[in-house]
Amino acid sequence: MSRCRSTEITRRGFLKTTAGIPLLLHSVGSAADAGTKPNILYLMTDQHRGDCLGCAGNKLIRTPNLDSIAADGVRFSNAYTSTPSCTPARSGILTGLSPWHHGMLGYGRVAGQYPFELPQAMRNAGYYLFGIGKMHWYPQKKLRGYHGLLVDESGRAETPDFVSDYRIWFRQQAPDLDPDATGIGWNDYLAKAYALPERLHPTTWTGGRAVEFIEGYNRSEPFMLKVSFARPHSPYDPPQRFLDLYKTEDMPAPRVGDWGNRYATHDDPPNPSLWHGDLGVRQAQESRRAYYASITFIDEQIGRILAALKKRGLYDNTLIVFFADHGDMLGDHNLWRKTYAYEGSAKIPMILRWPAGMGMDDRRGGKRTQPVELRDILPTFLDAAGATIPKNLDGRSLLDPVRGRADDWRPFIDIEHSMCYSNEHWTALTDGRRKYIYYAFDGREQLFDLENDPGECRDLAGESASQDTLNQWRQRMVDHLSERGPEFVENGKLAIRKKRCLYSPHYPNNAG
Repeated sequence: MSRCRSTEITRRGFLKTTAGIPLLLHSVGSAADAGTKPNILYLMTDQHRGDCLGCAGNKLIRTPNLDSIAADGVRFSNAYTSTPSCTPARSGILTGLSPWHHGMLGYGRVAGQYPFELPQAMRNAGYYLFGIGKMHWYPQKKLRGYHGLLVDESGRAETPDFVSDYRIWFRQQAPDLDPDATGIGWNDYLAKAYALPERLHPTTWTGGRAVEFIEGYNRSEPFMLKVSFARPHSPYDPPQRFLDLYKTEDMPAPRVGDWGNRYATHDDPPNPSLWHGDLGVRQAQESRRAYYASITFIDEQIGRILAALKKRGLYDNTLIVFFADHGDMLGDHNLWRKTYAYEGSAKIPMILRWPAGMGMDDRRGGKRTQPVELRDILPTFLDAAGATIPKNLDGRSLLDPVRGRADDWRPFIDIEHSMCYSNEHWTALTDGRRKYIYYAFDGREQLFDLENDPGECRDLAGESASQDTLNQWRQRMVDHLSERGPEFVENGKLAIRKKRCLYSPHYPNNAG
C-alpha cells in the first residue's frame, strides 16, 4: 500500500428476488404517507462529462429528461470531482470528505469501512435504502447500510465466486448468449452498436429495476433509491436506434492545445485501451457519437424512472440529485479516459431538484455557480432528511446555495490524482473561472482562464502577463497542501515528489 507520511493526522440476506424484482416487506399503507421527510432519488452516471447535457448549453446532445430535472430545480455549472477516477470519487460520496481526509488520492480500493458513511447515516435518519447498478466498492455486494442491492459490476470480479446481479439475470434471460458479444473492452476508445437485443443491455436493466422498485414500494419509511448507471463509461455500445440519432460528422472535434503535443504519440497500431494518442479527428468523432448516444439512452431510462414516480404520486415529495463520478477526455489534448485535471475529466454534471414542499419555486430552472463537488452529496441528503450534519465533513449541503445561504461558500475546489497511467501525479485548484495545476513529479505548472478558454487550449503559466495570477494560485496551493507535511510543502514551497502516494494517513486500515 502506497501511503504518504504526515507529521500529524487530523481529522445477500435482503437480496431475495422474484424475476429480478425486489421482495419488499412490511407493507404499511401508501408510500405517499411516509411522513414529512422527502424520498431521495440518487441518480448517477459513470464517466459523464460536464458539458454533455442539453441544459448545460450543448445544442447537439439529446437529454430531455435530465433537462426537465434541471428545469424543475437547479444546475450547478461548476461541479467537479476531486479525484477523477471511479473508486476515489465514490469514497468522496460515501464520506463527505476531501481526498486527503478520506484517504484515497488515486485509483485504489475503497476502504472496507469509514467512520461515518452516507448509507448508514441515512438509514439512521429513518430511510429505507436500496441501491441498483454500479457500486464499485469492496466486497462488491457489501450492503454498507443499504437494506438491499442489485449490483451491475460489468465484467469485474474481485473475488473468485462473484457474479453481479445483472449477469445472473442475463443468464436467466439469455442462457445461450454472451453478455460481452459486442466485443469492446471496458476502457476502449472504439465504438459499436450493441450486438444483442436492447432489453438485455445493462442500461435497460438498471432503469428497469429502478422502475420496479418504485412501482412496488409500499413501506412506511421514506426511501433513498440509488440508481447508478455503468455507462456512458466505455464500452461505447448503445443500441443502434440511439446511434441513428447522431451523425459522426456533426460531432465536435477534440480540443487540443499546443501543450497537448506531448501526448500525441502512440503505438502503431494503437492499443484500443490507450490513455494518450492523436488518433485523428474522425476517430474522436466516432467515439463521441456513441458516447452521446449512450447518454441519450440513459436519459430515456431516467425518463421511465421519473414517469414511475409521477404515476405513484411520489414525484412532488422526492428530492432528486443527478451527478457523475468523473468525466471522459474523449481525445481532448490527445488524452483518453480519465484521471486528469482537465475539464473533460474532472468537470461533471450536477443537478438538484427539491420537493414541492420546500418552496423556493421562483428559483427553479436556475443555475448556481458555486464550486461544488461529490463531497457535498452526503450533507445534502442529511439536510433534506432533517438530520445533523457532522462538523468534520468537508462537504456542504447543496440546498444552501438554493436558499441563498452561500456567502461563506468555499472560494475554490481542490482536485488531485496520484500516479496512474504515467508518473504525472498532480494537484489542482479551480473556482470555475481559473484553474491552477501543479505536477509534483517535476514541478511543472499550468494555468488556464476557463472563462475565456473553456477548452484549456492556452496555458498561461509561462506568460509574463499572468505571473501575478500564477503566484496567487500557487500560494493557494501551498496553503491547501500545508497540512500534509514536508513531503508536499517544504519551507513554504511546493515540494517535488518522485514517489507515488495513493493513500493518505487518514485511509482506514481495514479490509472490509
